[in-house]
Amino acid sequence: MSEQLDRDDIVTNPSGNRHLRDVVAADVSRRHVLGGSLGVAAVAFLAGAPAAQASPPAATTTDVVAGKGGRRRPLMGFAAIPVSTDDDVHVPEGYTADVLIPWGTPVHSDGPRWKKNASNSSREQAVQVGYNHDGQHFFPFDTRGRMKSRGGRHDDHGAGLLVLNNEYTDPSLLTTDGMEKVTLEKVRKHQHAVGVTVIAIEQKKDGGWTHTDSAFNRRVHANTPVVFSGPAARDPRLQAKTPSRGTMANCAMGDTPWGTYVTCEENWADYFGSADTAHTPTEEEKRYGIEPGASFYSWEKADARFDTDKDPNEQYRWGWCVEIDPFDPDHTPVKRTALGRVKHENAHFSTSRGRVVAYTGDDQNGEYIYKFVSRRPWRVARGMGRSPLDEGTLYVAKFHEDGTGTWLPLVFGQGPLTEKNGWKDQGDVLVRTRRAADAVGATPMDRPEWIKENPLTGQLYVTLTNGTSGPTPANPREKNVYGHILRWTERHDDKTGTEFDWDIFVLAGDPTKDPAVDINGDAFGSPDGLYFDPEGRLWIATDVSNSKQLLKEYENLGNNAMLCADPRTREIRRFLTGPKGAEITGITGTADRRNLFVNIQHPGEATKAIGEPTPAAPQAVSSWPDHDPAGRPRSATVVIRRKDGGIVGT
Repeated sequence: MSEQLDRDDIVTNPSGNRHLRDVVAADVSRRHVLGGSLGVAAVAFLAGAPAAQASPPAATTTDVVAGKGGRRRPLMGFAAIPVSTDDDVHVPEGYTADVLIPWGTPVHSDGPRWKKNASNSSREQAVQVGYNHDGQHFFPFDTRGRMKSRGGRHDDHGAGLLVLNNEYTDPSLLTTDGMEKVTLEKVRKHQHAVGVTVIAIEQKKDGGWTHTDSAFNRRVHANTPVVFSGPAARDPRLQAKTPSRGTMANCAMGDTPWGTYVTCEENWADYFGSADTAHTPTEEEKRYGIEPGASFYSWEKADARFDTDKDPNEQYRWGWCVEIDPFDPDHTPVKRTALGRVKHENAHFSTSRGRVVAYTGDDQNGEYIYKFVSRRPWRVARGMGRSPLDEGTLYVAKFHEDGTGTWLPLVFGQGPLTEKNGWKDQGDVLVRTRRAADAVGATPMDRPEWIKENPLTGQLYVTLTNGTSGPTPANPREKNVYGHILRWTERHDDKTGTEFDWDIFVLAGDPTKDPAVDINGDAFGSPDGLYFDPEGRLWIATDVSNSKQLLKEYENLGNNAMLCADPRTREIRRFLTGPKGAEITGITGTADRRNLFVNIQHPGEATKAIGEPTPAAPQAVSSWPDHDPAGRPRSATVVIRRKDGGIVGT
């Protein structure tokens, strides 16, 4: 998330539902603590004792994985690196971090070259790698049995499709003269720079990676034709003045058990505005954060689709989870309405009792955590020619004070979601998902972001980046400027059920600024992206806002970073630091654990501590990754490998 998008910190939830901070503070004597540990500060707070009296966890990792010949080795074997404030990517000794597919890379080798003065046209941008890389997934060419051997040259891990989100654009960097003067051509370039990039990559003989030509290579952007499916597909509010087109504000994602990619639309509301300065937002616009007057991106000044006065229904076509088949270049992306309409961060897909279960957070201060459970076993549904994501039940989480929780169904006709209370049908419930969650009494959270599952235990983890809470046991600070990570276990190991148990994995922060913080390892703040590798290492990416980075509470934490955690001991080590102004995000890897792909988003963006780029001075903050005096900063993927070819993290 960028400084431009700090409106995530603004609360648009007027429900008055009981906040997590109030839940955790109540009845602490009956608290369930999963796995035997909370953050030390939280344990002390809950017990009413000073933090110094709590017993800290072990100082080093004791979790181990099997090695060759049955020998055991530590889960984490690298030496932590220090914080950094310079303009580069750093990884531990013995590792490399190579740049791959920066913004503007042609999707096909015969495509238009990227121009370092940002003079590429909108048509050229439509066939180049998009802007501001975010969530991503690597699909090896053995996925679903397609192109398994690649002519025998590569193993299953050494070639495949990298599918990544391109979240948003920077008006001062995308075009030669910014957006002070808005034209349709400029708006089209911005629209073609967001969305999703599908590109083939392969490992070279020297171990490095390169992008390659493939029939699968493509861009999906804000003008790509899309279709809607599920209960809300025929809702009259989705019938706007123009054909359905596009996906944008693509934050994170998920990969389905059947080998497709689901991209999540997050900050879509920031693209809608009105040329009429006297426009008064409707209650629904307010609930989703559409503000009066011009939008930040100014698209509505040249494209009537995004003017809420000229086309009031277009806004309802955004905020969905969008399924893309990366192995079918003719596939039309499908917006799956059964998963609800919010500001989705990611969608984590799991299976239970044969059914597919999708977890997602609504990334705004005071919003909720959701899960979708398919009606039928997913294999049965696909055998019937139906999507498992079109029929099922959407739930929202309610956290209880005794360490348990309940998934509340968002189903028309149940509880308060009745015709008597103003609900029309299930499509209405899904179009107004936030209102439905308000009505059933869900628990507001501090910006719920990525959700991931520990493959060894089945526990679910969610990052809560920051929010306005405290002081409470769950957040023993007046304001939650540092964020935390919460985890839960579904009761009876049944993810289709409605009961769970929860605790806090770690309270983030700088202990030199807040003595209540007690992290077992390296300090960090604003956790965002998550990734579990097959051996159970938890990789954590940070997204400290550029309005806070290097200042006050964050002055000691340096640039954004990626850390590795041992889920059992809670030890955390810093593994990667990024360049100036950048967010770290989109962690994914190959199944052999020898390659980790990480996205560096918005390097060189405006920061309060450093400065602000302009069309005349695009490198005012950063010149990464090219460091070309005539160029400009570019988001890019980096590929991390051990120099000896070993498993990353060991």
